[in-house]
Amino acid sequence: MAVGLGVVVVRGRSMEPTLHTGDRMVVLRGAPPRMGRLAIVRLPPDESGMPRPLAIKRVTGRDPSDPRRYWVESDNQTVSGVADSWTHGIGSLAREQIRAVVLFRIPQRLRLPGGRRPLQ
Repeated sequence: MAVGLGVVVVRGRSMEPTLHTGDRMVVLRGAPPRMGRLAIVRLPPDESGMPRPLAIKRVTGRDPSDPRRYWVESDNQTVSGVADSWTHGIGSLAREQIRAVVLFRIPQRLRLPGGRRPLQ
C-alpha cells in the first residue's frame, strides 16, 4: 500500500458530532491504525453485493480472535443505515481495509467557499 498525504472531504452524518459534512481532513495513506483515532476504511460490500464508498470510522480495538484485524465504529449511532463493525454483519476489518489514518481536520476558518484558502 502506497504511503502519502492526502485530503478527504466528509460526506454524511455517521461521525457527528466529531465531524460534519464538508469538513476536510489531512490523512496519511498506508499508515498503521491507532486505537481511538479516526481512519479511512474500505468496508465490505453491502448485503446485495454492491461496493460501499470509503468511510471515516474510529478504530476502537483489535479483534480478540485475530489481533491482525480491527474493530471500527461510527461516532453517531442514531443515524439510520450506519455501517460499522457492529452493524450489517461487517465485523472486524483486515489491516489492508484501513486505507489511511486521519492526522487532523483543516479548520473551517482557513477555507473560503469552494475550498479555496485565503491569501496570507
